Amino acid sequence: MARTLYDKLLDTHKICDLPDGDILVYVDFHIMNEYTSPQAFSGLGSKGLSVRQPEAHLAIVDHVNSTQIDEAPDPVSKLLIDNLEANCEKHQIACYGLKDPRQGIEHVVVPEQGIVAPGMLIACGDSHTTTYGALGALGFGIGTSEVEHVLATQTLRYQKLKNMRINVAGQLSAGITAKDIIMHVIRKVGAGAANGYAVEFAGQVIEQLDMAGRMTVCNMAVELGARAALIAADQKTLSAMEGKAHSGRCAFDKEIWQTDIQAVFDREVYIDCKDIEPLVTWGISPDQAVAIGEKLPVLEQMVTDKQQSDFTRAMEYMGLAPGQSIVNVPIDMAFIGSCTNSRIDDLRAAAEVLRGKRVASGVVATVIPGSASTKVQAELEGIDQVFIDAGFDWRPQSGCSMCLAMNDDIAENRERIASSTNRNFEGRQGRGARTHLMSPAMVAAAAVAGKIVDVRLFTQA
Repeated sequence: MARTLYDKLLDTHKICDLPDGDILVYVDFHIMNEYTSPQAFSGLGSKGLSVRQPEAHLAIVDHVNSTQIDEAPDPVSKLLIDNLEANCEKHQIACYGLKDPRQGIEHVVVPEQGIVAPGMLIACGDSHTTTYGALGALGFGIGTSEVEHVLATQTLRYQKLKNMRINVAGQLSAGITAKDIIMHVIRKVGAGAANGYAVEFAGQVIEQLDMAGRMTVCNMAVELGARAALIAADQKTLSAMEGKAHSGRCAFDKEIWQTDIQAVFDREVYIDCKDIEPLVTWGISPDQAVAIGEKLPVLEQMVTDKQQSDFTRAMEYMGLAPGQSIVNVPIDMAFIGSCTNSRIDDLRAAAEVLRGKRVASGVVATVIPGSASTKVQAELEGIDQVFIDAGFDWRPQSGCSMCLAMNDDIAENRERIASSTNRNFEGRQGRGARTHLMSPAMVAAAAVAGKIVDVRLFTQA
């Protein structure tokens, strides 16, 4: 029988069927951070359990740490970090702490170190674990009780998802990035439209993306509601793995790492990107986005009562007017970082926009390299100096930072942020903060202009 890539990955990790219809799966690798693991370790202790396979786990400090100094910003954060390091030492689990040269945002570090490979099943207490689907691996987020279970057994109870394929076709114009592609997909398909599905991204546009772009797409598939996102592995995938610290040698096997030609999906979606422009979110959900050349929607375009209610709430929270242009909306802050867009490719793209320019007066601009290794690479290339000369704050420590305001990087009430992150929920970057999601290059352009602008004005002669 013809199978999808998702079905193949699940079949190779299935241990047995469970009486209630779920299955038990084997977890190849499990990643933890300081925020979602404490209760899991406490649960192990109360039950007198040990970690079954310590070498199949990795802990990374990234959520609550300061990016301004190599320590915790407050006593609560310090307790979380200290507990993680102590638990890892007790159970002989590798931990990339703040002073470790491999530390960084977990979903940047794991591919960077070559830990993820095609065919793997990876779990982590963070929803954006879907990032690893970019390398043909099945990655998904889990809850605290599941973290405890995988620590103790190296297995998980799993409910099989339906299959969805999103075919992305068309020819992209200059200046359009992977961030624009996935934001366009989310806007067209809808937030939550992939609930209950594993989504495979396919098509010429996806095949042409580099690995950083593929990771951005799979990372934000969560905003569609998908619990898993996949892109078929190819020679580009294997080339990206070469030379990494933990990468093993593996040959390309189309039969295993790609969907069979005659496989049937529960839902097929077709997206044409030929006319796509840079996108910016205007509301409080990732699907509330608009192309830079379009006007914001008006109430009359909302069909259902819920859509009208959501629209009204978003407009009020964001301080915008129906039908206005997103262009020239002034910003207070510019932020480049997060597991979505803080890789070396993202920093290079933003630096190209900033070279020889200055951040507008009154704009606070910050960039957080996705890992210590990324920071070193950027500094070797002189990218750090481009940001610094432009007026960006080039932070010394990596971390999630303002992506979720769980540390000392927090926007003030009503401050408006051009952000390369993945979520624009109410209060996501600080109580009352107003977030506009966009690509790193678009953030750089907004920082220079002091307002939301079309990045192509800076990059096309």
